[in-house]
Amino acid sequence: MSVVVGIDTSCYTTSCAAVSDTGEVLASCRRLLPVRQGERGLRQSDAVFAHIKQLPLLVSDAIARCGPQEILAVAASSAPRDAADSYMPVFQVGRTVAEAMAAALHVPCYMTTHQRGHLAAARLHSGIKPGDHLALHLSGGTTELLSVRGKELTLLGGSMDLHAGQLVDRCGVALGLPFPSGPHLEELALQGSSSARLPVSMNRRGLSCHFSGAEAQIARWIHDGEKPQDIACEVYDLLARTVSRMLTAAEKETEIHQALIAGGVASSPLFRKLLRERTARRTTTLHLCFGQPEYSGDNAVGVALIGMAEWKKEVQAQEHTAAEMPGGQDGCQDN
Repeated sequence: MSVVVGIDTSCYTTSCAAVSDTGEVLASCRRLLPVRQGERGLRQSDAVFAHIKQLPLLVSDAIARCGPQEILAVAASSAPRDAADSYMPVFQVGRTVAEAMAAALHVPCYMTTHQRGHLAAARLHSGIKPGDHLALHLSGGTTELLSVRGKELTLLGGSMDLHAGQLVDRCGVALGLPFPSGPHLEELALQGSSSARLPVSMNRRGLSCHFSGAEAQIARWIHDGEKPQDIACEVYDLLARTVSRMLTAAEKETEIHQALIAGGVASSPLFRKLLRERTARRTTTLHLCFGQPEYSGDNAVGVALIGMAEWKKEVQAQEHTAAEMPGGQDGCQDN
């Protein structure tokens, strides 16, 4: 069996994965970046340094978990998303290590984006059907609504200010929870109740949203001493109502009737439950698909899968070229 190694160095997590030529995930190794209590993330320079320390250990771990395998190629996420101006220094750590590994092994090196990696990982065992679909990427650094037609990603909408994951993290840190706050805030929310007190704020025909007003209201509630459990529950209720409106607006706009929900926020069982309930009230034609929880947060599995697909495409192209040469695959003619 042979493998492709994938690397992702995001603002939150260092990760390395390996997938086989049959599509099996053989290794998925991740480590959160260290953030001090009370802080809401890292400066890019500190995150870069943390990746440099953590990545060699994770690469070694991933390769060891695969056993004796031939490495066919190495892939990395080199930018947050497809846009020409999309850049963050953290992704250069993964890119540099991937290029060095590939050069040392004399194998190809493929680059993709963090967002495409998220979507590729989320598709695993999600139930998404072949063909066009909507995609919603919800994380601390992204809240983007996309249409996916073949390999073409088209931005339809998203947050106009705070991202969904930022709202979760800022609320969590303000309540004294660790960063990133998702699992801790969800645990708190399960002990509370909500009554949709945070108003949904939409724009652009329902395709875009705002979360900054909700953050301000949450700060007032915390100052006034409202129950942390109820505040946490209101956050998840708002996210579900907002996302449901965005997805149903996108379904109407595009006439696409299936949606893939990806990103760290999408790993929350509570968010998934609330979103399904809210969306079922609004439409019966939109089919929601979620990736496995372990592949919803930042990870390198999707990057490795993209790398494997690129390697196979190159091999097929070479075989096709060889087959068209005079004399067949070896390019030699019989005398």
